[in-house]
Amino acid sequence: MLQRVHDGKTRTILVAGGAGFVGSHLCDALLLRGDRVICVDSFLTGSRTNVRPLENHPRFRLIEEDVCRLSDIDEPVHQIYNLACAASPPFYQADPVHTMMTCVTGTGNLLALAERQKASFLLASTSEVYGDPEEHPQREDYRGNVSCTGPRACYDEGKRAAEALCFDMLRAGRADTRVVRIFNTYGPRMQPNDGRIISNLLVQALSGDPLTIYGSGEQTRSFCFVTDLVEGLTALMDVDPNPGVPVNLGNPGEFTINELATMIRAIVPSSSKIVYRPLPQDDPLRRRPDIARAQDLLGWEPKVPLSQGLQKTVDYFASILAPPDLCAAPVREKSRSGLTDTLQLGA
Repeated sequence: MLQRVHDGKTRTILVAGGAGFVGSHLCDALLLRGDRVICVDSFLTGSRTNVRPLENHPRFRLIEEDVCRLSDIDEPVHQIYNLACAASPPFYQADPVHTMMTCVTGTGNLLALAERQKASFLLASTSEVYGDPEEHPQREDYRGNVSCTGPRACYDEGKRAAEALCFDMLRAGRADTRVVRIFNTYGPRMQPNDGRIISNLLVQALSGDPLTIYGSGEQTRSFCFVTDLVEGLTALMDVDPNPGVPVNLGNPGEFTINELATMIRAIVPSSSKIVYRPLPQDDPLRRRPDIARAQDLLGWEPKVPLSQGLQKTVDYFASILAPPDLCAAPVREKSRSGLTDTLQLGA
């Protein structure tokens, strides 16, 4: 197994997309271990609520900026995590051109910063680079089955292009780049309207609405709890030497969507019925990571079982969906582009 770098010194780490679901958990973990964190976020899909507890932290700095128009950072940076892209279909399809440019131009800008600063760089890529896979489970050497012209191409092909940029910079000796392919991740701070299957079903169950399943419900997914993912991200960033290959991070447990709905109905007592709707175009039928590379290189594997993670996520959604007289007043946050209007509850 490769060794992780721990020199005992306080490092300054930039997290692009640090106010998002995964990014905010990463910021928390980095601060907890003693690093200084610069969070860059445009708040297109990220939420101020996620980072509000950090605003007065002496080692936290927030910059509101789009990575497609990234200004230079006026202090030394040792590591850069690029999580700056909408990751759920309703959000990334709302402005597909911006999604593609975030993946390509935004990644290019952050790579240029990494080159200038001699900072290590980690790209949060996605299992969507495998498309609707013909190989199962998906290994990193599988080249995928992606539609380059479909409605998901802005994200799928955008991430594939971002990976290419990273490995070109690595081969040229211009930046120390690492690439992680993230499989379905869930947990507290997911947005209730992000269109992902876990948030959809949990919100519907808690609201007493019918549970909506697209397709037959026999398509499969694997679900990784967010704290497990964050441990994998930091392990890949810190490992030495650079593996020089993409690494899958996800939970290899495989569940049908029907099984997931049954688990949620057991956790959230509800009379909600299940309704079926047509499967969206290019939606993959099977998804499961092969994590042998992460196990070998990083000594990493997920620890949180789905039943435990779902309970934590239910508790979170129950708290933010509580009646107004039981929680803080709602705050309406609208993105500068006007594409997303998300209800966030006050901290």
